[in-house]
Amino acid sequence: MKGDRVEIVVDAGDTTRTYEVVASRAGRRVETAVRRGVVEVSEVTRSGTVVRTARFMANRVLALVEQPVPREDSSEKREHSGRPLRDDPES
Repeated sequence: MKGDRVEIVVDAGDTTRTYEVVASRAGRRVETAVRRGVVEVSEVTRSGTVVRTARFMANRVLALVEQPVPREDSSEKREHSGRPLRDDPES
């Protein structure tokens, strides 16, 4: 979903570097995978096409933080008719 992001903190020798991959458009998502000693973070479209990828050596990655965009719960989704949910009995 647009707004999803993943932060990657990498050991760069004497310091650390932080990288960020963000789902920049509607319908895109961010996927992470660890394969054969490589951490791969990709921005993917609805159809599964990879838009961009960031790859890091797994032994250099210090933190991988996934930050999904807050989504509305189905109980919170209610159609609003433009009037208050209850009438004020005093008016």
